[in-house]
Amino acid sequence: MVAKTITLHATSRELKGKKVKRLRHRAVLPAVVYGHGVEDGVISVDLKEFNHVFAQAGTSALVDLAIDDRKPIKVLIHEPQAHYLKADPIHVDFYAVKMTEKIETAIPIHFVGTSAAVEDMEGNFVANKDELNIKCFPGDLIPAVEVDISVLATFDDTIRIKDIAVPETIEIMDDPEDVVCLVSAPISEEELEAELTEDAAAEEAAVAELGAEPAAEGEESAEGDKPADQDAAA
Repeated sequence: MVAKTITLHATSRELKGKKVKRLRHRAVLPAVVYGHGVEDGVISVDLKEFNHVFAQAGTSALVDLAIDDRKPIKVLIHEPQAHYLKADPIHVDFYAVKMTEKIETAIPIHFVGTSAAVEDMEGNFVANKDELNIKCFPGDLIPAVEVDISVLATFDDTIRIKDIAVPETIEIMDDPEDVVCLVSAPISEEELEAELTEDAAAEEAAVAELGAEPAAEGEESAEGDKPADQDAAA
């Protein structure tokens, strides 16, 4: 199957530093490009077009980045920097790859299927990993890997890295014995209450221990011996 070509248009930009706010006000996203065969440069892309491309490619699929009128270059999108209050990206990096040189990256794990331990035994699905670290040539990249959780029939079943199937052209970099996901047994109200009581007791003990520590010689205690008027001024 031939991978779909994803193209993103970009333009060189002169505005830098705090001046890039002018771009964002026009729904233009400032960016930088670097990597194999390109000079590090500052560019900008249309925010709407970028969001459309990022929804398809994420950070694990190749994108043809067409800067001005130049020939498109193969890049990977690095996780965009998002606004601290909004979800909109405010900056992004593009890494130009060399097609004949292997790269290390991460691809998302998509869990599919239905677990009998969840559906029939009311267990809790636990995912320890949501991405897979891989190494391959850029042309062999896959956008994601599917993990079928229907094999989790009991609370003793687990899916490990070594159980995940990927094309022969891809090398998995994670520890083969790492647990990807499992199903834990449901917790009863009594067990939950016991855990909460134990946590509360441990917290009280820690607070009591801190309060019992004597102040170092020559130092005031936490409250100190300040006059009342000095405390009021503070």
